[in-house]
Amino acid sequence: MAEPGDRTGAEPPEDGVGAADDGGAADGGDGAAADEASAAGERSAAGIAAAWQRERPGTPTDSIEIVTPIWRLAKLFADDRNRVLRAAGIDAATLDLLAVLRRAGAPYELTTRELTRRTLVTAGAISQRVARAEREGLVRRCPDPAGGRAVLVALTPDGHALVERSVDAVLGREAALVTGLSATERGELSGLLDRLLTDLRGRIGPTD
Repeated sequence: MAEPGDRTGAEPPEDGVGAADDGGAADGGDGAAADEASAAGERSAAGIAAAWQRERPGTPTDSIEIVTPIWRLAKLFADDRNRVLRAAGIDAATLDLLAVLRRAGAPYELTTRELTRRTLVTAGAISQRVARAEREGLVRRCPDPAGGRAVLVALTPDGHALVERSVDAVLGREAALVTGLSATERGELSGLLDRLLTDLRGRIGPTD
């Protein structure tokens, strides 16, 4: 996942737009604690915005306290999910494929065209994912009985068992991670994020 900031490219900035580093404060009792508290304030989204306003009055900083926390959360969630997936013995692309098939309901099969539409990746990427999952015995391919050149992809019993275990592990973990917010707060945040996502997709298009 890329993050915005002073740097561009696939690797995101850890601390937002032009965030200060840890500062290398030495141990020194109250002085060190004060230095660390100051550095933490400078690394906060509000601190970054304030620093830009101090150094470059008039810099457009309205987005920093929204975008920077989103990037930081995205990295935290992505890193944690990758650890959970490794422990479950599955990669993110395979889980995405199996989960789409599982959510389709019995008999857990979709055409490759429908898989491409639902996963928002290219047909070539779906073909590679399906081929890998088939080699691992997680899905099977067969001609669509409806005719034409369509190919159906279906979960095998092993694929079904793996996605059941993996989904429980991933969603259980992520449900635990958001318990710092109340149910009301989670609902409010979900609505705001969905509203922002819908607006951005309408203005700049999907980036998946």
